[in-house]
This record gives sequence, structure tokens and C-alpha cells, in this order.
Amino acid sequence: MTRRGTGAQRTGRSGPLGPFADDYVARLRASGYAARSVTSALRDLGRLSQWLEGRRLSAADLSKERLEEFLAQLPRRRGGGSPCSGRALGQVLEVLGEADEGSCRAGKGPASPSEVLLGSFERFLLQERALGSSTASAYVARVRRFLVRCAPNGGLDKVTAREVTGAVLQASASASANTTKLFVTALRSFLRFSFLEGLTPVDLSPAAVAVAPRHRSSLPMGVDQKTARALLRSCDRRQPKGRRDYAVLLTLLRLGLRAGEVASLRLEDIGWRGGEVVVHGKGRHEDRLPLPADVGGAVAAYLERGRQNGTVHREVFLRALAPIGPLGAGGISAIVRHACAAAGVPAVGAHRLRHSLACQLANAGVPLPAIAQVLRHRDIRTTTGYARVDIEGLRAVAQPWPGGEGQ
Repeated sequence: MTRRGTGAQRTGRSGPLGPFADDYVARLRASGYAARSVTSALRDLGRLSQWLEGRRLSAADLSKERLEEFLAQLPRRRGGGSPCSGRALGQVLEVLGEADEGSCRAGKGPASPSEVLLGSFERFLLQERALGSSTASAYVARVRRFLVRCAPNGGLDKVTAREVTGAVLQASASASANTTKLFVTALRSFLRFSFLEGLTPVDLSPAAVAVAPRHRSSLPMGVDQKTARALLRSCDRRQPKGRRDYAVLLTLLRLGLRAGEVASLRLEDIGWRGGEVVVHGKGRHEDRLPLPADVGGAVAAYLERGRQNGTVHREVFLRALAPIGPLGAGGISAIVRHACAAAGVPAVGAHRLRHSLACQLANAGVPLPAIAQVLRHRDIRTTTGYARVDIEGLRAVAQPWPGGEGQ
């Protein structure tokens, strides 16, 4: 059990984390924490610093796992909550300089050969392949699993086609077809990269066997207009959070954006005079879309009377509670789920609202090329699934059953 500290320990300015206390306070204030919360978080930093010191650990040894270990050993409050704010303490990892990896490596030796290789691969994906950061991170995470199995020291010259195929089979044994397909796609990309870089004597990417796709037989599904109205009514627009959620939902429904595209919208992407918005889509593509008046009004209401003043973040939609920052795609999806619960309708994901726009257009008789343009599909084949939504149109082109009527 962690003992209660005194003096400098209670102010968070002693122990291995003491030198970082001022930067920690500055980050908390910049993230929207109130003065009382900052004072409390600083005391928690002192307890964490004292805990590290008692185990003869330095600031460089602090990681996400050690932070979770510290929080787990604290005595629980009578109501069941933790006496420390894990979210606030998580900011110290960013202060220490390795937020993306969840650990601080300050003062440690150079990265392992495997991590250096993965870093090169990620730069290749971002710069040469123009993949989005989330997709590149997903690829790197799956390739890391492959390296742990087949090349833990980062050397690929001894890897065989049999080992590549074995890694795919192992992944497929404990995952769905879609998850395995992503693993194969990431692995093939990595093996082609490795061959081009001269790290493997032959191109091993064909050894990553393809996964048989599951053909979708169901119709694309959105939400009907009644459900859409219920979702919008569930937002209390008298409150800042409600104004934000209403603007997010209306943007998803009216523009058909992906969750990540809504999360990445920045203040400079909205052209108020021209009535248009710049959307940052897949593959770093940028598209300009008309900004409907109702969507623009909802976003303006949130910016004027919902978004925290003085924040340095340029993203349009931010978290309502500290730490103030961009929502991210997960936060956008969470808004949709919470709205479903508040409206008393079955839970759906943010992508279902994108389907809603496509289904409305298909039912209105809009041609597929026009729907593809609205949804910003690069391949018309991606859009053809929505042709099945127009049942009456399909009946008009259906061929008679062989054998005549009544068969």
C-alpha cells in the first residue's frame, strides 16, 4: 500500500518525476483541467513518483503498464473508484516524450533492430504509399507480430516461404476471416517493401496466402428517417456537449463522412463564405463538398457556444471533458452509440449513418456514379452494393424465370 507523502512529495516535486512537475502542470492546464483538478493531479504525481522511488525505478522506467500497476495497487474508494485519476496521470507519459508508444525510453539505449525496421516500414507506408496514419499503425502492429515469430532480431535473410505461410495459418486459427485478411494485406506489403530494400533475397509476399472472402448476401443497411430524427432529438442542445453531438450526428447523416473523416476536420477546412468543406479521406485524398446550411448552422453553434475557448487544437470536434483534445474516430463512434442509447433505438456504428445517405440516394433513383461521387469511392465496384437497395428498379430489369409464369 502506498503511504501518504509529506512536503514536496505531496506537491509532486520530489522523486524521479519531480523535475517534470512543472511541464506536467502546464500540460494539464493546456488540456482544460480546472485549478483544483491540477492540484489534485500534482499530488497524485507525487504518489506515483514515491512509488517509483520505492522500487528503485527512474522516470525512464515509467510505462503504461507500470502506471496501470501503480493504479491497481491503490486502495479503492468506498464507492469503488480509484483515488487517483488515471487519465490525468496518463499525461505524464506524454511529458516524458513517448506518448505514442505508451512508455518513456529516455536514457535507454538505441531501439532494437526490429523497431528500427518497423519505423522504416511505417515511413514507407506514410510517404510512399500515402496511407493514413491509423492504417499504417494497424499494418505495423500486425507485422510486429510476424517479426516476433519469424525474425525476432530483425534479420529477414533467413526467413522462408514456409514460415510466412505458417504465420498466416496461425493467425487464421484464432481470428475471423476479415481480421486475417488484414494481417495478410499488411504482411504482403511488408514483404514487398523488404524485397525492394534488399532485406530478403526473393520476394516472399506470394507466400502470404490469400484468405477466401465472405461474400455479403445481405443488403446494405442504414437507419430510417424516424430513427435518424430520434438520434438528433436525443442531443440536449442547451448544453455544450449536446451541441457538439448534434453537429457530429448531422454531419454524418447529411455528408456521409466516415468517422475518421469527421474526427480529422479542422477549423481551416470549413469555408464559410463559399459554403464548402474540405474532407481528408482515405489515401490522403482531399475532396471539397458542399456544406449544407443545417450542418453549417449546427457546427457554428457548437463552435460559438460549445467548444472550449483558448484551446490550441485546430480540430473542430473536441472532447467535452479534460484532457481537452481531438475526439478521434473512436470518440465519433462513441457519440453515435450514446445517442442510440439515449434515443432508445438499437445500437449502430457511425458507418451505418454513412450507409443511410447512400441508401436514400439509391431509393431516390440517383445513378450509381453520382452516389460514388458523393461517397468519394475511388472504385465504382464499391458502390454497386447499393444497387440492391432499389428493389423496384431491380424488379424492372429482372429476367423472367425459365419455364414461364407460375414457375
